[in-house]
Amino acid sequence: MWKPKVVHELLENAARARADHKARHRPTGFGFAFADRVGYLHPEHWDSLVAAASVFLQRRYLAVVEAHGPTNLTGRYAMIFRGDRPVAALAAQVARLKGRDLVGGSNGAGAAAAGVKKALKRASSRIKSHSAKQINAKVLVCGNLLSWGLHGVAFAPGEDAAELWPAVAEALYRMRRAEKLSSHVDLLMIKDVPDMLAAHAAPLRRFSYDAVATDPDMVLELSPTWKTHGDYLGALERKYRKATAKVMEQIASAGFALEGAGSLEAHGARIHELYLHVHQRAAVRPFTLQGSFIPALAAAMGDGFRCSLIRRGEEIAGFVTTLKDGDTAIGYYLGYDPAVNQEVPVYFGLLQAVVADAIALGCTRLSLGRTALEPKARLGAKPVPMKIYLRHRQPILNKMLRPLLGLVPHDEAPDRNPFK
Repeated sequence: MWKPKVVHELLENAARARADHKARHRPTGFGFAFADRVGYLHPEHWDSLVAAASVFLQRRYLAVVEAHGPTNLTGRYAMIFRGDRPVAALAAQVARLKGRDLVGGSNGAGAAAAGVKKALKRASSRIKSHSAKQINAKVLVCGNLLSWGLHGVAFAPGEDAAELWPAVAEALYRMRRAEKLSSHVDLLMIKDVPDMLAAHAAPLRRFSYDAVATDPDMVLELSPTWKTHGDYLGALERKYRKATAKVMEQIASAGFALEGAGSLEAHGARIHELYLHVHQRAAVRPFTLQGSFIPALAAAMGDGFRCSLIRRGEEIAGFVTTLKDGDTAIGYYLGYDPAVNQEVPVYFGLLQAVVADAIALGCTRLSLGRTALEPKARLGAKPVPMKIYLRHRQPILNKMLRPLLGLVPHDEAPDRNPFK
């Protein structure tokens, strides 16, 4: 016999499902302006919305991605209006993902690559009888696949984000429907919502978006007393300071030195070659940068960009780039020669270069991304958890997707405290 409490819960769930279905199928009442390039939108409106947001939403950065970004990514943009007033900006990407490019090969990142392959294989076996390398998907991403963090939306100051997320969902729905002119979008993704903002994004659940945890962003808080890299080293406990000194000594003993890149035009080909060395070993690679991207980015960012090299005469064994994003420095793209790295700790030297560049840029925190969690924890970085929100266009496949979300591999960051 059914208990009254169970019956009540079933009725509540049914009522909630009906209400969510109605919410998904009626306009939110906001106005929208859509564009295929950010330059097509009113520049003053866009700039006013993203002024306090990330550099990854600024027109100068987006223009670089449009002109020099990966060939399988296409930008899509929207502004959301309440009446005549712009209240939100949305930057998205249409990504065409193919399994043979998406998953790293046998020389990829070991267990991580194996975990991704296993997850894709299990997912594809439940949804279609395809192997991971047969995947050919079109994904609409609210955000930026070339970065990590909430870089897909910016809300006007004073606006309640919880009220605007339904409008974001409607904008993405309209974008998805427009893509039918070429081919269906298979999956919608809103990427990298920090856990601290998860409550604001709760309305997305009504629109059939499910959240899944990803690897955290590793963030190093920079003390205002650190004016140089030496100040940072002086704040480390003895064993960590000694380990860092050993890394720098090994680099110097091999005849290499850390130095600024200066003009990237002279080093563009080598930098791209080093990037590809690392990229080809990645567990998952949804895109490949063009060789012109990093030099073009350096030109667009001006004083907010740094590139450091590990160099011996004319030989460049590694590079790393750093972007200034307000008070945050972003340890962005890097590359190194794996053969040299086996003999000389090039990668660990590049991590130290990022710390030095972040301090030189006058930032208060350094975002190092979500790979190589252990060495970044040893720098003093702490994890900032994030989630992505996913929705399949087919309701039945969307339901099948939910149990598969737990298959997405993500690692727990180690707990390290290298400071005195």
